[in-house]
Amino acid sequence: MMQIFNFFGSIFGYLLWFLYTIFQNYGVAIILFTIIVKALVFPFSIKSQKSMAAQSRLAAKQKELQARYGNDKMKYNEELQKLYEKEGVNPGGGCLTTLLPLPIMLGIYYSVIFPLSNTLHVASDSIAKATEFVTRIPGVASTSQYIELDIVKNFAELKDYLTMFSAEDLAKIESFSHGFKFAGLDLLASPNTSSFASMMWLIPVLALVTYWGQTFIMQKLQPQQQAAGGGCMKVMLYGMPLLSAYWAFIMPGAVGFYGIISALVSFVQSLIQHKYYSAEQVSAHSEASRYVTLLQAEERVKPLPADIQKQIADKIEAKNMAQANRQASHSNKKSGGKKSGGQKNKGSASDYMGSKK
Repeated sequence: MMQIFNFFGSIFGYLLWFLYTIFQNYGVAIILFTIIVKALVFPFSIKSQKSMAAQSRLAAKQKELQARYGNDKMKYNEELQKLYEKEGVNPGGGCLTTLLPLPIMLGIYYSVIFPLSNTLHVASDSIAKATEFVTRIPGVASTSQYIELDIVKNFAELKDYLTMFSAEDLAKIESFSHGFKFAGLDLLASPNTSSFASMMWLIPVLALVTYWGQTFIMQKLQPQQQAAGGGCMKVMLYGMPLLSAYWAFIMPGAVGFYGIISALVSFVQSLIQHKYYSAEQVSAHSEASRYVTLLQAEERVKPLPADIQKQIADKIEAKNMAQANRQASHSNKKSGGKKSGGQKNKGSASDYMGSKK
């Protein structure tokens, strides 16, 4: 699992380093990184919104299927799948945006705690030699997990001893070590190991406020979806902000800072989605698109040539006339038979009465 998130961290590290080389500040790089990633993910958020609106639109039909096939799960699932296909709904369409934030957050975490490997992309053998050297210095390496971070934090004191790095690598590390101050906060430090005067405690507090505020306001803007969520929405309202604040407290400040910026950008995106892609608007747009699609499908059906239409019409007309003639002939035979029989009986009676007379 660590290798997977390290992979994400390495990919995100390229973008972070590119942004850092432009602005020479890791805080600014994180802000721009977050905006770029959110912009790339935004189409998936719209797709998720459309999927949720479509499923909400089909809720009544789904209840009908449950009532009809409640005892036959296989038949119910089969009919439900047909309904999804008919309406063009992907039941898993909203899952992607729910799962994306976690690998992004952990990717950022791994790019921060392993800056030499994932952000600066220094050769692994040089990093191994450097970490082995630093672990033998009392009081420098806090934990084995944060050794690379400690090398960057204490680079000024360790520079003369890090002979395992090339001159180019040393220059990159030195430049990187100067760019973690943002708004008076040291983004390399962790709030749980920093003094109160360092103001690092602001990061977990702001993480709690931004996450909770975003979730609370969106519940007010989208009451139908929140009501449908039930207990899950309560977990999102109270559990996720607390968990985010805890992570921001125990992790390096850069990770918590990313969480704050991510929550703010997500809030802005949510306002845009609510204004232009609300459930009502998406449902109306889907119905309109579906009607236009059916209309276009009808228009694409080309009529047959006039001579062929006439031939077919003549054949059908001849067939109908033949059937009508057969029915008329059959009816005449039946009525004629009855008339002949009646006359015969009448004649016999007359003869009989005449002979009697």
